[in-house]
Amino acid sequence: MRIAMIGPFGFHPNKTMHSRALGLARPLTQRGHQVILIMPPWQTPDEAGRRWQEDGVDLCYVPLRGGVPGITRAMLRELHAWQPHVVHCFKPKAYSGLAAWWLWQFRRARLPLVVDSDDWEGWGGWNDLAPYSRSQKWFFAWQEQWGLRHNHTLTVASRALQSIAWSLGVPRERVIYLPNGSGVERWASETSSQASERPSLLLYSRLFEFDTGRLVAILRGVQTAVPNLTILTVGAGLYEADATALRAQLDAAGLLDSIVDAGWVETAALPALLTAADVGIYLMEDTLLNRTKCPVKLADMVALGIPVVAEAVGQTPEYVRHNQTGLLYPSGDVPGMTQALIHLLQHPVERARLSANARAHYIANFAWDKLATQLEHVYRNLL
Repeated sequence: MRIAMIGPFGFHPNKTMHSRALGLARPLTQRGHQVILIMPPWQTPDEAGRRWQEDGVDLCYVPLRGGVPGITRAMLRELHAWQPHVVHCFKPKAYSGLAAWWLWQFRRARLPLVVDSDDWEGWGGWNDLAPYSRSQKWFFAWQEQWGLRHNHTLTVASRALQSIAWSLGVPRERVIYLPNGSGVERWASETSSQASERPSLLLYSRLFEFDTGRLVAILRGVQTAVPNLTILTVGAGLYEADATALRAQLDAAGLLDSIVDAGWVETAALPALLTAADVGIYLMEDTLLNRTKCPVKLADMVALGIPVVAEAVGQTPEYVRHNQTGLLYPSGDVPGMTQALIHLLQHPVERARLSANARAHYIANFAWDKLATQLEHVYRNLL
């Protein structure tokens, strides 16, 4: 089977095409299918026109010429030259949304179209957070609703997106729940947790999902009970203002001396670094954006067997089962999360139990090979 996956943005560790599309494409290629990812390289414009392979998957950056119409035409030319049996458009917005619109209008009788949604893009979602122009926001909101309705099959990364699609009138059988696997899955089996010299707590986040003041209150409470605590922060804030504000809050709380800031880390190096922590924390405000997203960073921690204390918003209960793979609390329960982290840091046997369960839970439900098998059935049913 020849499969074309189209994305709105370029190939980057924090973007959908790298974490989600490639995660699904690798095992599909291993099963004998031919897969191409077609994208505009906005993060690396010097690579426009580049073609290469990664783990057997073909990747194509189209030229960035001719504005929106020219780039969309270039993506469609690459798609038609590939002659796929099925097209999977990741995100119903921007260039992939435009390609899906064209395919639905002119090729729907001849070429099966699958649309994927892994975030809420419109009002209450990324439109409220990203620095888009007013006209872009209105256009993306229209694209999203149109794209969710116009396809042969819709894949969604969260239960909340599944419910939204049903509420828009998309037939239940046409909406396929397909959550995210881990970005570090390939290296997870090669990493074994090692006891650190000091108790260590992991913050692995881009910071936009929660109030950083609440995070600092939790960390201060944990450090009071565990005075030799190391707080390992991995990753960069989505917006510099969030990272700056957090650092000022940590300084005011007297926590800076406990911080080990690793910053942005290459994907292959993440498992060894993340598993140096004894426990992880994952905070989520109860917002539409957070309820609809499917956090790859949370999947990473579960795949690596890190016991996570998380707020029960959106997809977190899918990955963190309370008292089985980690501990869950309502969003905003600062005392509850503080005490849970203290308890785990002081009880290594309990951490080991949760760690083993987390790894098993990930493999059984979220491994990319398992998700790709489900997607393969979707493609075959369409054909």
